[in-house]
Amino acid sequence: MKSKVLGVSLFTITCLYGLLAGIIILATLLLGGNVLIAIIAGIVIIAVQFLIAPWLTDLSMRFFYKAKFDKEIPDYLKKFIEEECTKYNVKYPKIGIIEDGAPNAFTYGRTKKDARLVLTRGIFELLTEDEVKAVVGHEMGHIVHMDMLVMTAVQVVPLVMYAIYELLADNRSSSDSDDSKAAIVGYIAFVLYIISQYFILWLSRTREYYADEFSVQETGKPNALAEALVKIGFGLSTSSKPETEKGKKYQDVSKRNALGIFDKSASKAMAVSAIDEKGINKDKIKNAMKWEMWNPWAKWFELNSTHPLISKRINRISSIAESMNMKPYIVFDLKKDQSYVDNFLFELLLVILPWISIITTTILAITIQDYMWKIIGAGLLVTSLLLFIKFKRAHKTGYKETTVEDLLGEVNVSQVTSVPAIVEGTIIGKGDPGCIFSEDFVIKDKTGIMFLDYNQPMFIINKIFALFKSGKYVGKEIKVTGWYRRSPVPYIEIYQYTIDGQVKKVWTYKISLVLFSILAIAGIVCLFI
Repeated sequence: MKSKVLGVSLFTITCLYGLLAGIIILATLLLGGNVLIAIIAGIVIIAVQFLIAPWLTDLSMRFFYKAKFDKEIPDYLKKFIEEECTKYNVKYPKIGIIEDGAPNAFTYGRTKKDARLVLTRGIFELLTEDEVKAVVGHEMGHIVHMDMLVMTAVQVVPLVMYAIYELLADNRSSSDSDDSKAAIVGYIAFVLYIISQYFILWLSRTREYYADEFSVQETGKPNALAEALVKIGFGLSTSSKPETEKGKKYQDVSKRNALGIFDKSASKAMAVSAIDEKGINKDKIKNAMKWEMWNPWAKWFELNSTHPLISKRINRISSIAESMNMKPYIVFDLKKDQSYVDNFLFELLLVILPWISIITTTILAITIQDYMWKIIGAGLLVTSLLLFIKFKRAHKTGYKETTVEDLLGEVNVSQVTSVPAIVEGTIIGKGDPGCIFSEDFVIKDKTGIMFLDYNQPMFIINKIFALFKSGKYVGKEIKVTGWYRRSPVPYIEIYQYTIDGQVKKVWTYKISLVLFSILAIAGIVCLFI
C-alpha cells in the first residue's frame, strides 16, 4: 500500500509542478525577474507557515479549544500507538484531549517526527475499544504517509499561480502587445489556479481512502472502522456507554487543515441513530446512506470537499472486508424510489437565477443610460422576488415533532430545500467541539445526535453568545424548532428554542424578511425616478 500512496502523491505533485513550471517559464519570458520575486515570496510564505503552523495550532488547541496535552489515555490505545510508532519508525505523537461530547479526531504537524493527535471525549464515550483503535489507526495512517508534508507541498502551486495572476492580470487594459500577452498568461494562471485546487482536493480525498486502508491493515478489523464512521460521520451510536474489558465506562477512562477522521466542516453535523437490542440496525444505516447515494447535491459537495462521502468510504471498506474473506459491514442494496434530478435542477436554478438577474441588470444599466434607474428598479424587484422564493423554500413552515433518525432518512433535502422540524434532546457539546468561539451545538435525542446552527443576524452577537452563554447550555435539555437541511452534512438551523423553561429566538429569519421588503421597496422607488 505504501507504494500506491507514494505513486499517487508523486503523480499529483509532478502534474501540479509541471503546470506551475510552464506558467513560470512563460511569465519569466514576459516579465523577467519581477515574476521570480513574486514566486520566491510565495514559496517563502508557505515555508514559514509550514514551520510555525504546528506551534500556532498548539496555541489554538490550548486556548480556544481547552485541549489538554498532558492527560492519560486508555492503556489499550497507548499500547496500540506505541506499536505503530515502533513498526513505522514514527515518534510517539503528542496526544491532546478536548473535553467535549461531540466525537472528533484529527492530526496535525510537519512530519512524522512531530505529529499531534487530538481526540474529543465523545470518541471514548460513543465508540468501543476496537472502534477507537480503528479511528486512531486512520490518523496514524496520515502520520505514517506524511500527509501533512505532502499537502503542504502541493499547496505551494495554487498560491504561486494566484500570485502570478495578480501580477500579470494588471496589464489587461494596456495597449502594449507585451503587456497584453502578460495579461493573457495571467488569466491562464488563474484558470490553472482553479484546476490545481481541484487536483489538491482529489489528492486529499485519495489520501483519506489510503488512511482508511492503513487502519484496516493495522487493526485487521475493517468492520470496526466502518462502524466508527457510521457513529461519527452519520452519528449512529449506542444509547448507553460500552464496557471496557475491565468493566469500566469509557467516560471514566477518558477523564484521565488538520487531517481528521472526516471533513472538519462535517464535524459541525453528526446525525446519529441509536442501536437496537441486537446492535446497530443495518436498515437504519442504509436509511442514513440514501441521501449521499441518491441526491445529486452529494456529488457536488464531494467534488469540493477534502474528504470522500461517508457512504463511499463505508462501501470501500466493505469491499476490503470481502477481499479479506470477511463478511462486509454493510451492502447498500436499496432501490431508488424516484429520480431526484428534477428537484436538483430546480434548486440549482434557484441558486443561479438571482445572480443572472444581478449581472443582467448591471450590464443593461451600464449600456442603456437613458433608462438606467428603471432598469435598476426592475432588476431589484426581480432579484428580490427570486431571493424570496429561494429563502422560503429553505425556511418552510408547518413544523412537526420528529427525531434525528427520521430526519436523516430524508432525501429531498439540501441547502435550498428544508424540512421544518421540532426536535427535543440534550445538548452534549458545541458544534465545533470544545471551541470557546463556537456558538453552535450538538443535540442528542433518543435516536441520535445532530448539529444545531445558531445564527443571529450579526457576527458579533454570535461570538458574544459563544463566549458567555453557549458553554452553560451543555448538558441541559432543549426543544428546538427550525429547519433541517444538508450541505452535505445534516443540520438544523434554529428558529427558536426552549431551555430552562424559557423560549428564546434567533432573529435571522425575520430580519431577512425585512431586508427583502427593503430591497423590493428600493426597486419600486427606482422605477419612479
